Amino acid sequence: MLGIMRKYKQSIIIKFVFGVIVLSFIGTIFLVWGRGGDKLSGSSAYAARVNGTKIPVEEFQRSYYRLRNIYEQIYGKSLSPEIEKQMGIRKLALNSLIDNTLVRAEAKRMGIKVSKDEVRAAIAAMPEFQKNGAFDLQQYQQVLQMNRLTPKDFEESKKEELLIKKTRQQIEAKAQVSDDEALQAFKKEHDKVELQFVAFSPADTKGEVKLSEQDLNAYLQSHPEQFKAPEEVSIAYCVVDPARAAAKTTVTDEEAQTFYQKNIDRYQGKGGILPFTEVKDRAKADALKAKMARDAYETAADALNKNMKTGDLAAAATALGAKMLETPLFTAAAPPAALAGEAEVVTRAFALKQGELGGPVETSRGIYLLKLKEKQPAAVPPLAKIRAQVERAAAEDKSRELAKKKADESLAALAKGGAGLKLQDTGSFAYSPKGDIPRIGASPEIMEAAFSLTTASPVAKTPFKVGDRWYAIKLKNRIAADTTDFQKTKEQIKQSILPKKQQEALDTWLQGLRKKAKIEINDALLAD
Repeated sequence: MLGIMRKYKQSIIIKFVFGVIVLSFIGTIFLVWGRGGDKLSGSSAYAARVNGTKIPVEEFQRSYYRLRNIYEQIYGKSLSPEIEKQMGIRKLALNSLIDNTLVRAEAKRMGIKVSKDEVRAAIAAMPEFQKNGAFDLQQYQQVLQMNRLTPKDFEESKKEELLIKKTRQQIEAKAQVSDDEALQAFKKEHDKVELQFVAFSPADTKGEVKLSEQDLNAYLQSHPEQFKAPEEVSIAYCVVDPARAAAKTTVTDEEAQTFYQKNIDRYQGKGGILPFTEVKDRAKADALKAKMARDAYETAADALNKNMKTGDLAAAATALGAKMLETPLFTAAAPPAALAGEAEVVTRAFALKQGELGGPVETSRGIYLLKLKEKQPAAVPPLAKIRAQVERAAAEDKSRELAKKKADESLAALAKGGAGLKLQDTGSFAYSPKGDIPRIGASPEIMEAAFSLTTASPVAKTPFKVGDRWYAIKLKNRIAADTTDFQKTKEQIKQSILPKKQQEALDTWLQGLRKKAKIEINDALLAD
């Protein structure tokens, strides 16, 4: 559901459905009303200014939390910051407030008002304030009190909500569906069409691509991140064996018993915790192993610190009886085989400066001491070094551009009759909301275009991309359905189309208001 809403959140249908959800979900106001402000709040802070009218940060916060809560109710779980950002919830919330501010001002100009009786009736109809299907004053007062709201504040907010709703409804009421629009919808549902098309893919045009030295250099300069070699380092290191470094370590009975008590969960039997006397030898061995690891780490750290200023890793390795090893240059994503699986060692290596010692790093293999020998920063290699890679990428891009260009040229040719084009036919097909078109595939965009083409204007205005292919289409034939039943279903069709028409009318009206308005937005709110 989230994916669908994210993909189509700007569509007319989703806007309409979402508007209904917002209006019917006023109860969620209780979740956020009265929350404290943040660093952006205060008497001088604002979310936006619309024709000089400030939208307070607190109002934006309430709208944002309410909107996020609605999406979470639909999705069924909390939204991560990444998903929330992708969906643009903050921007949607602010745009809604801006629109409402514009609508309120326009309502005043239009002379639209909301009476006290209308407010009372709307509040009495809210389920939150009802008991046994009827408004309950005590319930009303308790709910408001629980959410730190006074009746005056809540009733004023409800009045504004009703004012916005009435104003929008007046605009929507002007939208009408004509008989011709209803007939076109009927024909769209019942007619069948047949298309002619030509298609071009990058694979079709790849052989025509010719790239000069200048083209390759230009491509490399315009796509540096695509070819940038990652940062590389080479290190010297030694691995200290804890058993060897702490060979003289011993553990007393008292130390073993202390270890047993601190790690008592290790010593469980079928009947519960085993007494120390039964596991003394095992506890002593475990304590010795832990102490040897600790002593070895401290010994390694001491050797490292003594040679830190001079950067002499070899001296530290000698003092520890360890062998010093070296690596060639490697990237963080592809460490040498000897360091495979040693993620912490690799991370520490890339954090070091030239000639700096690092560690100790304790792993299952031992205790590492490191020295950075060389560091190569991330950089774009010269063309000569990555020519094949650049040629391949540039050719793919160019072939995609060429496929689109050929589709554009084919549209012009189709408009003149299509001579010389290798035209293919789809065969006849009916309208499908999913856009399933024979020999082309799923393309709602082509489906909509196909049923809008006429014999007078049979060629689409633009090519369409499906997968990696570009299509230029032309209407070959339209098989008209029998319209005998149209009159019987005309009113039903009009009602089915009306919501979309109303939303389109409302969107156009709001766009007009926005175009005339002076709107200043506090960008810091959207950057969070």
